[in-house]
Amino acid sequence: MMKVLPSMLREVFLDAVHVSLDFFKVLIPIIIGMKILAELDWIRYLALPLEPVMRLTGLPADLGIAWATGIMVNFYSALIVFVGLLPNLPPLTTAQVTTLAVMMLIAHSLPAEGRIAAQCGVSFLGQTLIRLGVAVLGGIIVHAACLSFGWLDTPARIVFSATPPDTNLLWWALGEVRNLASIFCIIFAVMLLQRLLRHFRVADLVGRALAPGLHLLGMRPVAATTMILGVVTGILYASGIILKEARSGELSRHDVFSAMTFMGLAHAIIEDTCLMLLIGAHLGGIFFLRLALAFAVCALINVMYIRIKGKDAETA
Repeated sequence: MMKVLPSMLREVFLDAVHVSLDFFKVLIPIIIGMKILAELDWIRYLALPLEPVMRLTGLPADLGIAWATGIMVNFYSALIVFVGLLPNLPPLTTAQVTTLAVMMLIAHSLPAEGRIAAQCGVSFLGQTLIRLGVAVLGGIIVHAACLSFGWLDTPARIVFSATPPDTNLLWWALGEVRNLASIFCIIFAVMLLQRLLRHFRVADLVGRALAPGLHLLGMRPVAATTMILGVVTGILYASGIILKEARSGELSRHDVFSAMTFMGLAHAIIEDTCLMLLIGAHLGGIFFLRLALAFAVCALINVMYIRIKGKDAETA
C-alpha cells in the first residue's frame, strides 16, 4: 500500500483539480448572479409564486421568502432569513417548522446544484422539477398527517441563531474564495476515500450488500459507494466522482440519472438534519420521511423507465 499511495495521491489530486475547475466554471457565475439578486432584494419577488404552496402546506405566506432564498441561494442563507422573519410571525408549531424544513431540505441551491447535475449529463430542468415537486409533496404529507392526527402541535423550540453576513463586497468575495477552496479540499478527500475503498475491495462488498435496493432504484452495484458518499457528504462532492466515472464509462447514463436524482432528494443527510433540529423540526420528517421519499420516487421513476424501455423494445 505504501508503494501505491504516492501515485494514488497524485492521480486523485489531478482528478480533483480537473473536476473542481469544471465545477467552478459553473458555480462562479451562479454565485455572482445570486449575490446580485440578493443585493437588489429581488429574491422576495421570486417568493410570490410560492404563496399558494405556503397556504397548501399550512404555513404563513411570508415563509415563502425563506424557502425562495434557500431555493435560489443556499441552505444557510435561508435559515438566516427564517430567523429574521420570526419576530413578525405568529408562534410556529413543530409541525409547521417540520413542514418548512422538509421542503427546504429537498429543494435548495437549485441553480448551483442543478447546473452541477447538468455537468454530469442529467437534465437541469428535469432535476429542478423533480426536487420542487417532491419538496411540495413532502410538505403536504407532513401538514396533512399532523393536521389529521394532531401531531407536533406544540410550539417549536428554535435555538438556531446566526449573524447576518457582512455586506462588504471584498469580505464577501474573500469568503466565497474560501468556500471554493473548501469545496476543492472536500472533493479531493471524497475522491481519495472512494479510491481507498475500491483499493481495499470495500466498495465491492458494499455494492453486493446493497445490490437489491440499488436494483430497485435503477443503479448497478458499481454506483453504491458514490451514492452513499453523496448522501452523507453532499451532492456537490459526490458529483465529482460521478462526473469522472461517467466520462470514463464506468457508470451508465441510467446509473448517473438514478444516483443524481436520489442524491438530489437526500444528500448531506447528517449535517442538514442537525441544522434543522436547531430550528425545532422533528427528526421523523427531516430524516426518515426525506429518505423514504427519495427511495419511493426513484423506485417509481425506475419502474416507469423499465416499462418505457420495454415498450420501445417491442416496437423496434
